[in-house]
Amino acid sequence: MDYIFLSKTLLFRGDSPEEIEIMLNCLGCERKTFKRGEVIYHAGDIVQSLGIVMSGRAQIENDDLWGNKSVLDSLGPGQVFAETYACVPGEPLMVSVTATEASEILFLNIGRVLKTCPNACQHHSRLVSNLLTISAQKNLNLSRRIFHTSSKSIRGRLMSYLSFQAARQGCYEFTIPFNRQQLADYLSVDRSAMSNELSKMQREGLLSVDRNHFCLKEDMADFGGE
Repeated sequence: MDYIFLSKTLLFRGDSPEEIEIMLNCLGCERKTFKRGEVIYHAGDIVQSLGIVMSGRAQIENDDLWGNKSVLDSLGPGQVFAETYACVPGEPLMVSVTATEASEILFLNIGRVLKTCPNACQHHSRLVSNLLTISAQKNLNLSRRIFHTSSKSIRGRLMSYLSFQAARQGCYEFTIPFNRQQLADYLSVDRSAMSNELSKMQREGLLSVDRNHFCLKEDMADFGGE
């Protein structure tokens, strides 16, 4: 177990590797590996454990009855998923979690996370506080996606998402965590139509793109919206 890595995650923020090792002995942890494309959690599953991405990447997605996929989030090393559902007994997952590359996931039993254990009780309040922070951040992420998909035009949605990424990374040149299909799913647009719009924006000199690497023109006002 890479306790040093865990000490740098938001869930275990403030705990030393030695303290984390003590806690994990009481938290009912389980490590599993998943191949690319393998489903970690299916929609409809009843879960009792949250997951932490130790390596690789996982994607939160929703499929409707007609097979239309909506990508809600992409999670990298150190990020947590399924914590909300694990905290609500008997609540089935409304989404699926899929490994988008070979991944290792650490599962923690939520009952043991929320219940003070005799060996590491002094650390549990911090752990629960960190979990609350993560949950709040997830709510912000969902709200942010609503903003990105509120525009009626594909360009407007691209502008919203790419502008946010540039501001978040503090640079007009950046890499996003989605491939072309995943970005289209996240923005709830057709992939071909989105690719055509990106090509048009490149011809207009608004940006350059190479796969998932973007370089935006500094004058963001030239993007246009609707």
